[in-house]
Amino acid sequence: MSVALIVINGEDIASVVQANALLSKGDWKTGDLVEGCNTWNRGDVHIWWTKGNVLFEDNLDQRWHAETGIDVQEVIFPSRHSASSGIPSLTLHYIGVPHLLDSEKPPFGGASGKAPPPNPRLASWFRLLNNKVNESDLEGDFDVTLETTHHGPWLETPSLYIEIGSDESTWNREDAAHILADVIWEGLGLDGSSGHGNWDSEDVNHRAIICIGGGHYAPRHSALALRDGIWLGHILANYALPMEKPENEVTENPDTWPNGAWKQAIGEAIDSTKLAYEGAEICAYLDRKSFKGWQRRAITYFLNNQNIQIGRTGDFVDS
Repeated sequence: MSVALIVINGEDIASVVQANALLSKGDWKTGDLVEGCNTWNRGDVHIWWTKGNVLFEDNLDQRWHAETGIDVQEVIFPSRHSASSGIPSLTLHYIGVPHLLDSEKPPFGGASGKAPPPNPRLASWFRLLNNKVNESDLEGDFDVTLETTHHGPWLETPSLYIEIGSDESTWNREDAAHILADVIWEGLGLDGSSGHGNWDSEDVNHRAIICIGGGHYAPRHSALALRDGIWLGHILANYALPMEKPENEVTENPDTWPNGAWKQAIGEAIDSTKLAYEGAEICAYLDRKSFKGWQRRAITYFLNNQNIQIGRTGDFVDS
């Protein structure tokens, strides 16, 4: 038996209001304490109400199994999103810090140079979230966006964050929390449906796309995710691709490629995405305009070297 685990941060009001909205939607069975914290379950979906900041709580999947004997298939983190802009927003993102060197301490948790497997549900949930917001009173009040892969904790299980942003004026918004709870409820099939974003490992015609480049809020990658049939792997912003401009021309020869952790970050994104999407063809989508020519060439040569197809939107959607 394996379950979907929803991890609540009891010190995060945005996490708490989402949890309360979920618990209000149906008859949940009270479970045993895990690490002294309350749990609930409904079928193969479990809620674990933890006591502290989960960014630094590594191996939650393994710790759950150690106490319960139950395997974790995926982890969902209802959370808050913080931004200095204060713009009301609803966001989804993967986790990891694949661009950090072993010598660097992650400021917001995670394992340096590593990224947990991406939860295949992200793109389909993003489409579902957009539809629900567009049909609600939140339309025009909240931005709906993907964020790039960032922060902790470290797990070995496909994971994603679902968030209310961006400051104290919105974190406790119950109307926003109920929208996100609806996405989780329907997305996991708690409404009696088959759910959204169930990866079929036997369908090897599917492609999983890693997204590379652009800013933290990934507008081009978000636009791609809105297209039906898209499955997304990790999303790497420009800041997660550190590279030093070489003195000579960048060519197909790896000796001419820029120094920096960019190859490490992309390689980890590829390997991690393969773990989440069994049987998939891993492809790449580049925010081409966000790169200088030498950067784009280096990334392209590296991806070709890894046998990763690079495509544009039209290459990944049905005509």
